[in-house]
Amino acid sequence: MGKLIPRSWMSGLLLLTMAGCLARGQGPTRNDLLDPSLSKLFDGKVHKGAEQGTSEAYLQPIFPSSHAANLLQLRNGDLVCVWFSGSWEGESDVAIVFSRLNKNSAQWSMPIIVDHRLGESFQNPVVFEEPNHTLDIFHTTQVAKAGEAQAHVLRSQSHDGGTTWSTPEMLFEKDGAFTRHPLVVLNKKKWLMPMTYVTSKGIGAGSETNYSVMKLSSDEGKTWKECDVPQSFGKVQPSVVRSSEGEFVSFFRSRASDWIYRSTSKDGCHWSSPTKTVLPNNNASVQAFRLRNGHIVIAFNNSQERMEEGKKVGAFRKPVTVALSEDDGLTWKYARDVERGRPGFGLAERNVKVPGREEYSYPTILQAANGRIYVAYTFRRQTVKVVSFDENWLRQGATEGIYTAAIK
Repeated sequence: MGKLIPRSWMSGLLLLTMAGCLARGQGPTRNDLLDPSLSKLFDGKVHKGAEQGTSEAYLQPIFPSSHAANLLQLRNGDLVCVWFSGSWEGESDVAIVFSRLNKNSAQWSMPIIVDHRLGESFQNPVVFEEPNHTLDIFHTTQVAKAGEAQAHVLRSQSHDGGTTWSTPEMLFEKDGAFTRHPLVVLNKKKWLMPMTYVTSKGIGAGSETNYSVMKLSSDEGKTWKECDVPQSFGKVQPSVVRSSEGEFVSFFRSRASDWIYRSTSKDGCHWSSPTKTVLPNNNASVQAFRLRNGHIVIAFNNSQERMEEGKKVGAFRKPVTVALSEDDGLTWKYARDVERGRPGFGLAERNVKVPGREEYSYPTILQAANGRIYVAYTFRRQTVKVVSFDENWLRQGATEGIYTAAIK
């Protein structure tokens, strides 16, 4: 890997560079996207949530827009969160950023910049702690405004817990390579990385040809073998967890904006064809996690595309719902909303680059060592919101979404 770069110095340089670009009209200004009425909430402080039994925090944005978070609890007990942030998705000033909640702390740190390169746009970071405590961040890179079919995957490493990061190096150079969800450790040396190949410029026309693979490494990430997921066209961004039998279950986003799909494997390489579940999907990311008691939780937007008066109507990116399965994702007995958004705001505000954007999406979910479940997600593209609760809280609630669960 390349030499280590002090990210505090790089962060300051990038902020100045971005400020110059914005001043020259090369992107939306901070005030175009950040809602001043909400800025006082974006302080990174953990406090009691709106519902009893929950806590929440709004992470501190350093750039106008934020998206695609991933959480990880380190072995020392710290929680870390990574996401991409810049003027807007696909622009050349979009960076990978990293924030930390120290064990027993109630304050998320100000994000530091892990990676940035003018002329390229970064997306979908995944943070991973190797068995030897090295931290990795895998993320996509693509030529700015050129579309995701040109994406590749980069890797940066930290040997000091995330204070400094190596210069990123190419990991997967095949066009369209796209990360999104955490790796699974099969044993000390064998890792599984779920991935998608994007064959279209974006998530609309042509995206039904996108497909999923699993990358397997038997030498701690030095080399990788690619395993296709059969019949996965249009089934993307697989989120993989172990099953109760020690095998593997994966859940997929659907480009058709219909359902979450499910696939299984005995060895992590040979997968069944994805089949639809009862959970809806809106062509946005979902993420699953296996709790210590063997149950599986999944965070998703409880919505899908629908027909009204003979016409297709796009799907909302809300509510953010967490569902609980006691049988490896075959059935989902409980579902509760973590975020419902603002009543009366919806599709009309979905595609605009203004503070009114109504989007709560791309959730990431895990169970911490203290038993609490943490969900982080994009909050109106302005920042990342983190909510925590326990499994009992999840069992006692309800949802306003399409899927209302088998047990009330």
